[in-house]
Amino acid sequence: MTAPESPREGQTDSAALADKVAIVTGGASGLGRAMALALGKAGARVIVADLDAQAGREVADLVGGTFRACDVSDLDANRALVDFAQQQYGGVDIALLNAGVATGCGVGDDFDPARYRRAMGANLDGVVYGTHAVLPALRARGGGSIVATSSLAGLTAVPLDPLYAANKHAVVGLARSLGPALAPDNVRFNAVCPGFAESRIIDSLRDMLTAQGLPVIPAEVVADTVLRILTGDGTGECWFVQPGREPEPFRFRTVPGPGRPAAA
Repeated sequence: MTAPESPREGQTDSAALADKVAIVTGGASGLGRAMALALGKAGARVIVADLDAQAGREVADLVGGTFRACDVSDLDANRALVDFAQQQYGGVDIALLNAGVATGCGVGDDFDPARYRRAMGANLDGVVYGTHAVLPALRARGGGSIVATSSLAGLTAVPLDPLYAANKHAVVGLARSLGPALAPDNVRFNAVCPGFAESRIIDSLRDMLTAQGLPVIPAEVVADTVLRILTGDGTGECWFVQPGREPEPFRFRTVPGPGRPAAA
């Protein structure tokens, strides 16, 4: 698999997702809920993973799927989640590693180690642990697809929340690196990078967004982009989602190579 060009426009081939077994972390609300609903509509068998059992079960019921409580910041919990999916459905084809939280602190006087670890645990460890846990199951199926939820904060500087930017940049780095690294196993790894999208993470920002006239991206738009990624052929891509623009992979500039030393 050589990461050919992904489809940019047109209808998602939802039929390709029918009967696929998909894990969605953070699936009880926001973007994860929208992803689970979109997968269920496409005919996939969905495991909704979250810490919110009541809301998670409600989403699972809506899609005819199954709920599993999971703290993605715990490696053993991720392994147990994959084991559960295999026992319930015989394998795993898709992992949407979407769980995430707001940071709630910076690196100055407001630094809070507990908040920092919570954010890194959900936003970065959850992707690393989730990938590690699900890879054997995907390989056993002959391949599969992982999509991690990053953010536009993973593609640009965010001076007001540098720690959130740091863990989301890390997810982008994983996607760009694991895409080619996992290609020999027929496992595709991509990231979705929405701007201000409908989720709990923007709750504290809503008044500011409204005051500045900034639109909030519907969660369904992000979910549709994820389905496009899943039904495409690309790997190692980081798809941005912004209001008024067609979602597509971000075009990273080539890193400068070694050159001749400057003349004296």
